[in-house]
Amino acid sequence: MIELLGFISYIIRLYEWVIIATVIFSWLVQFNVINWHNDFVRTLGQALQALTEPLLRPIRRIMPNLGGMDLSPIILLLACLFARSVVIPNIAKLTVG
Repeated sequence: MIELLGFISYIIRLYEWVIIATVIFSWLVQFNVINWHNDFVRTLGQALQALTEPLLRPIRRIMPNLGGMDLSPIILLLACLFARSVVIPNIAKLTVG
């Protein structure tokens, strides 16, 4: 069970990096550093959005509109951090002892 929790923690950490990559990618597209009309860039952007949108969309629905600022990735990163540092260790303690 501990190995499974370690694997889940690893997957959550990997997903945190995907969220950060999505944010950086969106900034690069927004400031015209990379061209969205390039096939590779478009494919990479669609893949990152497909990975993050299912969890970001409900957060965006709940949060108030802040104009051009999207704070939903920060909320999702905090939720991942909470799951990795609080929830998983407590489940591990329950299974060990």
